[in-house]
Formats: sequence, structure tokens, C-alpha cells
Amino acid sequence: MIKSTKEINTKLPILPIGAVATTLNIHQRTLRIYDKEGILSPKRSTKNRRNYTLDDIEKAKLILFLTRNLALNLAGVKIILTMLEENNVDPQDYLEYVNNIALKAKIDTKKQEDNIEKCAKKGRRIKEQ
Repeated sequence: MIKSTKEINTKLPILPIGAVATTLNIHQRTLRIYDKEGILSPKRSTKNRRNYTLDDIEKAKLILFLTRNLALNLAGVKIILTMLEENNVDPQDYLEYVNNIALKAKIDTKKQEDNIEKCAKKGRRIKEQ
């Protein structure tokens, strides 16, 4: 068996908004809000449709973690994403990197579960996976 030495290009815009929304178990409107707020801006096709990369999916997973588990608003998310980009953290490592910082800040899984419950009580629906 021959192994390919090529790595997957995680920056290639190939996934439509519907596929990304289904994969992340969120509404397409959520992704449009992220785009409007400038925290997740996918490439556009010639027909002006959003096409997401694998890095965009990792970024979206981080945004969901920050808003759900750590109860940050989108302004806080923008700050953290800017810091990650300035520190040259690979998008594939975003979630692990931020989770480790959260644990250092004593935001353990119990606190994260409490945040998820608080968000649910505020009328925000969070689908369980």
C-alpha cells in the first residue's frame, strides 16, 4: 500500500453553507450571522455563494465552544480569534489551545456545563449531539 505524502489542503473552499450547518448541527442563519459580524467569513463562489474550508469548520467549532461552553458574546469571540491569529495558532489546534487556557483559568467542565445550562435558560436552543 502506497501512502500519499501530500497533506490535505485545509484552505480550499469546497463546502456549501448547508453542509457546514448540518455538520455542526446549527442553523444556516447562525453561519450568516458569524459572516455578518466578521468572525467567520468564508470565500465566495462566482455566484456569490459561501464556500467554507476545513479551517473554517475548525474556526466555527471554536466559536460554538466559546459561545456555548464559555458563555462569551461575539465581541469576546472576535478578541480571542484575533489573538489566536496574531500568535500564529493553526486553526486545527484552536479548540485544544483555548480549552487548555480555559482549564488554566479554572473554567473546568462543571463550569462549562453550568454555562451551557444558563444559555439554554435564556431561550437559546443548543442541540445535544
